[in-house]
Order: sequence, then structure tokens, then C-alpha cells
Amino acid sequence: MLREIEKINQPPGEERQRWFTDEFFDLFTWHAGDEIVRFQLTYAKGVGEHALTWERDSGYRHHRVDDGEERSGKHKASPILVADGPLDGSTLAARFAKESTAIDQRVAALVIEKIRQYGGKV
Repeated sequence: MLREIEKINQPPGEERQRWFTDEFFDLFTWHAGDEIVRFQLTYAKGVGEHALTWERDSGYRHHRVDDGEERSGKHKASPILVADGPLDGSTLAARFAKESTAIDQRVAALVIEKIRQYGGKV
């Protein structure tokens, strides 16, 4: 079940940020006043993690998270986002809806709407 991390660093002069997390999801939102202007939803943490990013001004991006594990096993690099294929929006939206009942419902509703709108776009 998603819960909000209340105390996060708020860089001065930047949009207000919020962070919601559980074992499967991390949701980061950026707010201008009361409006959500972008979010990044990471899902399947630790088992093939992906990220869906939405920005009001530029739309969607869907990525796979490369965890930085060197295949040779010698050292670990920083995780990065790499282009990925389609997203099963209906399944992801249903799971997010189930796990987001305890967070701000205005935030949850927007994220669910945007996941459904994105659907399977690449």
C-alpha cells in the first residue's frame, strides 16, 4: 500500500515535490500551486523496474531502469533510464488504483487517468 514520505528535500525556487512509495511503486510528483505538472511512476522495483514519466508540457516517456549492474560482476554503475517498449496500461492502472487508496486521491486519480491515457503507446 502506497504511503507518502512526508519529509523530503524541497529545493528552493523549484516546484514542490511529493514522494509516495511501497514495495512495488515509487511515485514522485511535482506541483505548481495546486496543480500537478509532472510525475514519475516507477514500478516493478527490484524485478525489472520501469518508469513512466508524464509532463504537462511535453507528454509521456516510458523507460526501463538499467540498474547499473556490470554484467562481468566487477563493479556497479549508477542506474539509468533506457528506452523501452509498450506498457500494459490497464494492468498497471488497476494495480496502482488498488495500492493508492491511502494517499491523496487527487494525486491518485490523475496518475490513474494518465496511465490509462498512455495505454500502450511507445
